[in-house]
Amino acid sequence: MYINTAEAISGIPSSWPGYNLAQGSTGDKVRQMQEQLAVISGAYPAIPKITADGIYGPATAAAVRKFQSVFGLPQTGIVDYPTWYKISEIYVGVSRIAELN
Repeated sequence: MYINTAEAISGIPSSWPGYNLAQGSTGDKVRQMQEQLAVISGAYPAIPKITADGIYGPATAAAVRKFQSVFGLPQTGIVDYPTWYKISEIYVGVSRIAELN
């Protein structure tokens, strides 16, 4: 039996951090989510552009609430499990569309 390994897999977002992201959260998971939302907002102009600074402030919360509104999720402004994976799903879709252009 042979097991192949890959150096890096692109286009697959990293998994749920295991806890909700909300105002006051900081770190790499916040930055990743902000970067994905920034890309999504290019395809969905109703979602405000945000800066990926790793700090979950009022602007990030507002963008998350608008994202949740657009995609039929409860508008909490908190990135919970369903919101995290919806952001990931939409991000992958939007990224693949951009690659085709």
